[in-house]
Amino acid sequence: MYKIGEFSILAKTTIKTLRFYEKEKLLLPYFVDSNGYRYYETFQLLDLAKIMSLRQVGLSIKEIKQVLDEKNLIEALNKRKTVVEEELKEYKYQLSKINYLLEESNMKYEVITKQLPEYVVYYKEGIIKDYSEISDFILSSADECLATNPNIKCVEPDYCYINYLDGEYKEKDIRIRYCQAVNNWGTPNKTIKFMKLKPVMAVCTYHKGEYNNLGETYGFLIKYIEENGYEIIESPRECYIDGIWNKENVSDWLTEIQIPVRKK
Repeated sequence: MYKIGEFSILAKTTIKTLRFYEKEKLLLPYFVDSNGYRYYETFQLLDLAKIMSLRQVGLSIKEIKQVLDEKNLIEALNKRKTVVEEELKEYKYQLSKINYLLEESNMKYEVITKQLPEYVVYYKEGIIKDYSEISDFILSSADECLATNPNIKCVEPDYCYINYLDGEYKEKDIRIRYCQAVNNWGTPNKTIKFMKLKPVMAVCTYHKGEYNNLGETYGFLIKYIEENGYEIIESPRECYIDGIWNKENVSDWLTEIQIPVRKK
């Protein structure tokens, strides 16, 4: 038999670790004499090696106890494998984003990926002469909705956006859909309809300033999506946070572009 210090040398671990494993009842000394001195046998090196190996793959003390007691090692390792694989996916995503941000020396855009929640929205579709008419289109939709739904309320915090429906970029006679999230399903009329949006993951960034520069922001986001293994599954959403209705200076307008995606 070996005293605890001698055993720690053989095992290439500390006395503190051995005492911790004893306290947790993972590895008890083979013998404790009347003076409290602890002794171990050589076969316990194999038990200790197994414990240390399981610790190194990330199993908790509780999980190791279950493995040693119930002999369900394969199940425990498969469970841990799944966790590690998910963590690797997340780390790879974080690494790709770090590399992407490092490449963008001016850091003009900050990209985030988030889950857009479920909403009930009213929507209006129509054709505007050019982008300068977007604000009027949005404001008129509220009056048209309230005409048949006087008690309807917008959700808080507010959520609304524009979709472009032409399937290509146009500067004139642009077909758009405006959506506004509301607190319940309303009554449709000639111009206003209702639908429920399903939850969806989206790649998003903010655009500061006038709308005729949005093309650059879209180009940046689409490049990001392509280079990070996503594919677009729905039309992009332009969410208007600040605009002509509350900001006098065009440079203070703030728009969030949200592009629904999924991993390839």
